[in-house]
Amino acid sequence: MSPSGQQPPQESRIGVDVGGTFTDVVVTSQSGDIYTYKLLSTPRDFSEGVVEGIGEIIRSHRIEPAETRDVVHGSTVATNAILERKGALTGLLTTAGFADVLELRRLRVPKLYDVTWQKPQPLVDRSRRLEVIERVGVDGEVVTALDLDDARQKVKRLMEMGVESIAVSLIHSYADPSHETAIGELLAKEYPHVWTSLSHRVLPVIREYERTSTTVLNAYVRPVVASYLEALRGKLDGLDVTAPLLIMQSNGGVMTSEAAAERPAYVVESGPAAGVIASSGLARSLGVDNAITFDMGGTTAKTALVEDGEPHFTAEFEVASAMSAGSRLRSGGGYALSVPFIDLAEVGAGGGSIVWIDSAGAPKVGPSSAGALPGPVCYGKGGDEPTVTDANLLLGYLNPEGLLDGAVKLDVGRARAVFDHKVAGPLGLDTQVAAYGAHLIANASMIRAIKSVSVQRGRDPRDFTMIAFGGSGPVHAVGIARELGIKRVIVPPQPGVFSAVGLLEARLEFHAKKTYLRRTASLSRRELQSEIGELEAQAREGVGHKKLHTVSFEFEPWVEMRYVGQGFELPVRLPPFADDWSSWVGELNRAFGEQHLNTYGHVTNNPTEIVQLLVVIRELNPPGVPASNRPDSQADGSRKREVFFGDAIGLLPTPVLRRGDLALTPADAPMIVEDYDATTVVPPGYRVFRDRSQNVIIEEGSA
Repeated sequence: MSPSGQQPPQESRIGVDVGGTFTDVVVTSQSGDIYTYKLLSTPRDFSEGVVEGIGEIIRSHRIEPAETRDVVHGSTVATNAILERKGALTGLLTTAGFADVLELRRLRVPKLYDVTWQKPQPLVDRSRRLEVIERVGVDGEVVTALDLDDARQKVKRLMEMGVESIAVSLIHSYADPSHETAIGELLAKEYPHVWTSLSHRVLPVIREYERTSTTVLNAYVRPVVASYLEALRGKLDGLDVTAPLLIMQSNGGVMTSEAAAERPAYVVESGPAAGVIASSGLARSLGVDNAITFDMGGTTAKTALVEDGEPHFTAEFEVASAMSAGSRLRSGGGYALSVPFIDLAEVGAGGGSIVWIDSAGAPKVGPSSAGALPGPVCYGKGGDEPTVTDANLLLGYLNPEGLLDGAVKLDVGRARAVFDHKVAGPLGLDTQVAAYGAHLIANASMIRAIKSVSVQRGRDPRDFTMIAFGGSGPVHAVGIARELGIKRVIVPPQPGVFSAVGLLEARLEFHAKKTYLRRTASLSRRELQSEIGELEAQAREGVGHKKLHTVSFEFEPWVEMRYVGQGFELPVRLPPFADDWSSWVGELNRAFGEQHLNTYGHVTNNPTEIVQLLVVIRELNPPGVPASNRPDSQADGSRKREVFFGDAIGLLPTPVLRRGDLALTPADAPMIVEDYDATTVVPPGYRVFRDRSQNVIIEEGSA
């Protein structure tokens, strides 16, 4: 596959986003040029695809590897290990009486009246969840001293079971971590080859299930992620790319690879977060206050909300459920992760999602995917299950000559034969009608995800602009927008690698958090400032600052507060400390009251309390991505092909243009816009134009 673009200047930055089907590489230069390369992922070892892509750009554009400023990476390695249950054989050490926390979970189910629902099996089997003799009280006082000999025997039992990684989560260790520290030292001394995750280092906060689940997930994926990052670092060094390797976190910031290897729970949703960060920057640059991001790749589709130019965040997320999401309204179906996340929803609906017929004869799409290997049938790499990409090809949406400017050849005849045999024939439908049905079913899954971040949050999608990207996103975006009543869709430049662009827009960032239960009225200034100082040190360690000597940081102190007696808390930015302490406390309470009013619609005179302290470390003056106004290579704009837009419209001869062909003034659809890395499908009833920043703007109505 040939990279696009021309030779950049010496200093470059590299962003690499690995998905289940494609690996996307973006190189930016100080002059404002962006160079992209897209290749099939290498599931057996994702680092091979990363290095192949970077190596191809280095060779093609004669980039000096030593002049690379940094390599920023978003990966699905941690997510895939959880979804496919391919993490390390993990053991759990916990306080006597608490071995069943992973089974008891929360008293929540994703569907209230679904009596057939089964909770997911814990990642640690009951036989590998062992109890140690110790107990710390909620106030940090030792109730029962740690029996280190007992702990040593329990560790020995886990070793005899062949455990590779151990999670240690003791009751109230956030208040006094000394018992966990002692067990960690025992493991480091006597079993240095075993991976260890201590809950007070991963997530030192209250709520036993969330803390234990997060620590177990960290332990489960830590050997996988650490080994992958170590291998990738070695391969980059082999290319003479010795620049720092930075990893995207789920919160939209990046950390060093060394920090990510210790706390992989923070990078579970790294790829999707990058797309939201890029969308936020685009929304701000265009003056779009409210946007819905829609990212559809080969395996999954992701969506998030951007309001006032900023994404929403959540402190709890569930992975490996039918729809990974951060909403308490849909919790209970996956594994809880209580680390900062961009608030997004993800469903198993992508270009590679398999189209199948269930036992009742109803057509379904996903969540199983053909992935990169064997891939969709039309790729000609051995796939024999029809996919959404095959359906889109049969509808005329995709170029029959191939994707990525012809680098990926497509076999239309084989796609039609398999689709007829496994979908259209059994349903008794015409091929294109069946393909359009599969397209609509995929849309329905993605509409469900969009509603989970909008309607279920009290937002009306009709008040938002959609920003569509990913290799398959622009194919489906307008149809989805039409169903939701969204009037405008924006497809940015380089849409198929837009998440990789977002990697280069992210800041170095880390959120250090700890439980700090105090009544607001009795706060001690000296103690509070001391605790914040300790969290600042932890934040520096978390982001991996020792590897980044030239980077300057800023700190944001936050608290999570509630009225005394409430079950959940709200985040409040700490006001600057003032000489008049009582006045400062009053200002903090007023800030909480405003947040409570905005969230719940009322305030009370009840006393307040702080539950958690949070310090955010964030990079000052990040390099970002230079603006580029270079349009895609232009064609003559005279191509047409037959495109099927559903029974009501049927087949229409539809103009096929490159992005550079589009005028700066609106033109009526139907229209197909082909980029190097994605295709945008616009049905009749819309107008399309290109703005001066090379965004494709699609609006409802006629020109």
